[in-house]
Amino acid sequence: MGSLFEELEAREAAARVRVEELEAELAELSGKLELAREALERLRIARETVAEVLAEMTPEGSAVAVGVGQPTAGERVASAYAGAERQVIEVLTVPNWQPGMAPEVLPPVCRDIVEVVADAPGPVRARQIVPRIGLPTETGKIERTRSKLKRLVERGWLDEDTPGMFTPARRRRAVSPNSR
Repeated sequence: MGSLFEELEAREAAARVRVEELEAELAELSGKLELAREALERLRIARETVAEVLAEMTPEGSAVAVGVGQPTAGERVASAYAGAERQVIEVLTVPNWQPGMAPEVLPPVCRDIVEVVADAPGPVRARQIVPRIGLPTETGKIERTRSKLKRLVERGWLDEDTPGMFTPARRRRAVSPNSR
């Protein structure tokens, strides 16, 4: 059996190694905490900026109170925007088709979809469009494309005579069906 001092030295060395491991772990967690705090701050600033923009856009000019009566940690808060009218601010939206509109007004992905459908010899399915617009043929990509196709149908850019089969829209004239 080794001496008592040798045993204490071995235990001290093991404890020193454990302390160094924990300090390294703490440094890593501190870095992650700082990144999470920065992300939280960016989101808070974004929310406040959006609230300001929306307040300036409303006809009454009424602002949503942001920052007033800040909640304490763990307190549950209802959204300051609950029930507020939401407005779309020139985001990637699909406008309703009107005579004279060209696909150039569409977001790039929707424009590509309309062009692929227009170039097809007949009705096409979402899974046929996905590789032609440069996406991998994964289920998620096909479903997102199908959603975009449905939106383009709703807005008059495409037709879906048979479920899941999309064709270029037959443009309707701006005249009454009763006129000749």
